[in-house]
Amino acid sequence: MVPTPPKVRIITLGCAKNEVDSEEIAGVLQSAGYALDGQAKRTAVTIINTCGFLESARDESIKTIKEAVRDKQAGRTGKVIVAGCLAQRMGAELMKAAPGADAYVGVGQMARFHEIVAEVQETREQVFDVTPPHHLWADVPTRARAGHPWSAYLKISEGCDHRCTFCTIPSFRGGHQSKPIERVVAEAKHLARQGTKEINLIAQDVTQYGYDLYQEFTLPKLLRELNDIDGIEWIRLLYFYPNRLTDEVIEAMATLPKVLNYIDIPLQHVHPETLRRMKRPWDGERYLKLFEKLRGSMPVASIRTTFIVGFPGETDAEFESLLEFMKVARLDRVGAFKFSREPSTPSYDMPDQISNKVKNERYDALMRVQQTISHEINMQWVGKSLDVLVEATQEDWLIGRSHRDAPEIDGLVFCSGDAKPGDIISATVNGAEPYDLYAKQSQIPVKQNGLKPLKALRMSEPAKPL
Repeated sequence: MVPTPPKVRIITLGCAKNEVDSEEIAGVLQSAGYALDGQAKRTAVTIINTCGFLESARDESIKTIKEAVRDKQAGRTGKVIVAGCLAQRMGAELMKAAPGADAYVGVGQMARFHEIVAEVQETREQVFDVTPPHHLWADVPTRARAGHPWSAYLKISEGCDHRCTFCTIPSFRGGHQSKPIERVVAEAKHLARQGTKEINLIAQDVTQYGYDLYQEFTLPKLLRELNDIDGIEWIRLLYFYPNRLTDEVIEAMATLPKVLNYIDIPLQHVHPETLRRMKRPWDGERYLKLFEKLRGSMPVASIRTTFIVGFPGETDAEFESLLEFMKVARLDRVGAFKFSREPSTPSYDMPDQISNKVKNERYDALMRVQQTISHEINMQWVGKSLDVLVEATQEDWLIGRSHRDAPEIDGLVFCSGDAKPGDIISATVNGAEPYDLYAKQSQIPVKQNGLKPLKALRMSEPAKPL
């Protein structure tokens, strides 16, 4: 009789980078003979891939660890392994805050997770393996996909060399480390063979890609190689750093047919004094000039950013300058965070901390301004054509995303027509809401990625200094 393989449950918390890490862990374990089953009533091992970015994420991770330990005590799981960002960030302190797990393992160890699980199963001693972060890339074929086959994240680097005063990521993810270009291309080809049509390149800063390996910024070269892969239709990039979005990168995005005209460029603020305290580059005036250049090269470009409100020392005037910038910049999408005071970051001890009441008021004011702008921009698409990647069907609707919509964070396109999930169709927009579009499938054949340089879709007049 063939022995039943031990069952493993993986719980993933946090961002898309963690999703990729969990898929790599899953693939490594499957290759070692484990069975992945998130719904099993009893598992041999439960792995929690934690997030430690913000206080709320930390609280969620600790709560999940405690629930898994209770499952262990009740006999619903054997071993509990805590992995990832929070284990790396808190180290031994996490063993006190969320005790009872069998192992606490830091980041970057996906490629040897079969060894970690074997060690945990063979010993009664608690395993603590948190070393300075150094990423070990898992073998390409071992990654086990968990999401829709037609869309996948592809991590091109780890860590970050920037030292923003509010950010914890470099402290637990380490410095920037690029994945070799041949390995990225091999992974993209592997995904294409599995039916992936959209790859979402992710990194803390995609614009720094390759510098540590090749002593030059290599993103344009990478995009050209990915553009030549059969089966891949859309290439999306997440996330840009503003002062490294060079002419070479813009040219590659504008000319390579599979690279989507989508720019997610977290700015965090625009007032020069706030940015100085954040240790962020440039100011609102230079950002506007960059947006003008992007729209000049890619008239249908969708630009998204995120801002932090309530950063220490943010005055009423600084916040008002942010609102005025938004009215001039007229960005497609804007997300906002209320400043989170994170231990071990320079901003934690800064003077003039902002009250929660003021943070909430500023957050609401910012989102009200942006909702109007997003709706007006969406209305400009009525009567125009978009390519839509269908992801679901519901009653008489096809539900999908256009080049303007990154998975899970942007809007949707609700389309009438006849297609199946995974198809890319051409559709004509006939309705708009602040975040979503409505459309009707058209009979126009899809060409390349379907984006047409419609000058009428320029989102603003040439930028003027604030």
